[in-house]
Amino acid sequence: MERIKLSFPADTPPLSVIAALHISSSPVTIDSSSSAAATVPTFVFSDGRKLSGTCVLLRYVARSAPSLPGFYGHDAFESSHIDEWVDYAPVFSSGSEFENACTRVDNYLQSRTFLVGNSLSIADVAVWSALSGSGPRWESLRKSKKYQNLVRWFNSISLEYAEPLNKVAAYTLKKGSGKPVAAASKSKDQQTDANDKGKPEVDLPGAVMGKVKLRFAPEPSGYLHIGHAKAALLNKYFAERYQGEVIVRFDDTNPAKESNEFVDNLVKDIGTLGIKYERVTYTSDYFPELMDMAEKLMREGKAYVDDTPREQMQKERMDGIDSKCRNHSVEENLKLWKEMIEGSERGLQCCVRGKLDMQDPNKAMRDPVYYRCNPMSHHRIGNKYKIYPTYDFACPFVDSVEGITHALRSSEYHDRNAQYYKVLEDMGLRRVEIYEFSRLNLVYTLLSKRKLLWFVQQGLVGGWDDPRFPTVQGIVRRGLKIEALIQFILEQGASKNLNLMEWDKLWTINKKIIDPVCPRHTAVIEERRVLLTLTDGPDEPFVRLIPKHKKFEGAGEKATTFTKRIWIEGADASAISVGEEVTLMDWGNAIVKEITKDEEGRVTALSGVLNLQGSVKTTKLKLTWLPEISELVKLTLTDFDYLITKKKLEEDDEVATFVNPYTKKETLALGDSNMRSLKCGDVIQLERKGYYRCDVPFVKPSKPIVLFSIPDGRQHQPLSAAK
Repeated sequence: MERIKLSFPADTPPLSVIAALHISSSPVTIDSSSSAAATVPTFVFSDGRKLSGTCVLLRYVARSAPSLPGFYGHDAFESSHIDEWVDYAPVFSSGSEFENACTRVDNYLQSRTFLVGNSLSIADVAVWSALSGSGPRWESLRKSKKYQNLVRWFNSISLEYAEPLNKVAAYTLKKGSGKPVAAASKSKDQQTDANDKGKPEVDLPGAVMGKVKLRFAPEPSGYLHIGHAKAALLNKYFAERYQGEVIVRFDDTNPAKESNEFVDNLVKDIGTLGIKYERVTYTSDYFPELMDMAEKLMREGKAYVDDTPREQMQKERMDGIDSKCRNHSVEENLKLWKEMIEGSERGLQCCVRGKLDMQDPNKAMRDPVYYRCNPMSHHRIGNKYKIYPTYDFACPFVDSVEGITHALRSSEYHDRNAQYYKVLEDMGLRRVEIYEFSRLNLVYTLLSKRKLLWFVQQGLVGGWDDPRFPTVQGIVRRGLKIEALIQFILEQGASKNLNLMEWDKLWTINKKIIDPVCPRHTAVIEERRVLLTLTDGPDEPFVRLIPKHKKFEGAGEKATTFTKRIWIEGADASAISVGEEVTLMDWGNAIVKEITKDEEGRVTALSGVLNLQGSVKTTKLKLTWLPEISELVKLTLTDFDYLITKKKLEEDDEVATFVNPYTKKETLALGDSNMRSLKCGDVIQLERKGYYRCDVPFVKPSKPIVLFSIPDGRQHQPLSAAK
């Protein structure tokens, strides 16, 4: 393979070229040591040939990046459009034109995910790098609400390509300097400034670049839901920002709730979120060490075995009353500990508690339980153990032993932070910093795995991947793009403010992602559909190819059949008057001459003539239609509603009291024949109806294609009201 070296002036590193090299995993060597001698960015090939100039090098990288086929466009038009943006990007370095350039790109991105086409290209890299390299000026605008589309696009790329783009940080602008500084020439203070750039508003306490180690530690007692996703994505974000690492750890300490099904699906969902982790571990890997630690604490008088009945123990903790077992001798504690290990009748009456402070105002400090007996079989290690550590005991131990530097957890655990640190202190282990973030709460949404499990067990949903569920699999099945979820969570950042959020914002972000690219199709509700006979229509059906998306060539074409008799919806037919001119979408105008109604006054047939020279601007009704042909497909259009009727369930609310009795509505329809090629997971727009995700594709004419309605962010309408 030919060797290529990049050299550049020390004070003007070509950020876009460096970014493109890292994103495309190019083998080009970035040689900072020779930067001083270079006058312009230059590729030096092993045979002595050279290429010079930022734009030239950027295009070379794009043309030679086989892993990114759209990096320089998919056709000549896209490539030329990319060239326009690459040439335009330097405008951002012009002080007087900076905000004008931001305004232009912000307006352009209003309905686009990328600058050109439907994937990342060097156009995006060039503009992103220009903004990133402008330092404090862009950072201040980024925090304002002035350029929402531009910030959405910038943040999306920053998160999606965080790992390679973080490597560009060493070359970005030193804050306040006005000049780029190469990594090799930075002072310690300058390096700190560069590292600070682009971090969350509140940094991880004590974080050191390159040494941050985080963990995402779900309990395998359910599927990953949107609340877990926030925790997972924040771990991912901080790890990439600080060039650290994330491990996935299954907190499998409760065999009564856990299963291999949940483990497998959690791994699947973590992959769906795009989280790259170093390895997978299990708390159960550390059971022997945890047992040794519990025994050590008992020998040191920092833990004891308690056989107080559970209800009495809870009351004593609330009242700050010492347990009668608190001052047991070490010998007595170890004797009962042995009974617990054996799972004997006596052992089953006992638990191990930490000896902290029963008078502490913070009730989490009042001698928490460290170990309980549980004779159930463990999903991973079978019947080897009869005792299991609690989360409060196992989590700080494993965090410290695994080298975790920062434990991210939601602010609902705030009162237990002091307990976490005290347990580590008693164990004599290295301190782990806790970083809190607010729990993600959404209206009319259950995030308690216990309550979600109740819905599954009651048969009120089809499973953990039901599209009404807030699980990752559920919302993806509903039609949410992971990119939208990432952007939604990134926009919240690591805020500690507790908010009850609407779903509308998430679905609005999703619409901006799917609308510019999803194909358009046509459906007519089967019930009360009406035939419109065009007396001067084509005697023989003919087919015309038209774009599936008028603004996105990549969506392809669809075959539309034109016939003398066409189907329109009953509601549309009822709105037409005799002599009215209407527009048949993708065909032209027609004038309705006759309307036939039944005894109840419902329209049963229409007759009219084409007026293809008529202006579509003058008609009130724009109608979707389907030809009367046998190739039409059957559809089931499915709408969903919230599972509960209360905006926010409290902890002691009985779920059954607030179950929404009407959460799913299926409507039979006919669809255009092109929908036979839909695959499971495809997202489309049905003209005048909205966005849908294909859940069950075409199998045979007698079996309907099942489409799930995707919310678009507009005000929610309860299904019961639309019945």
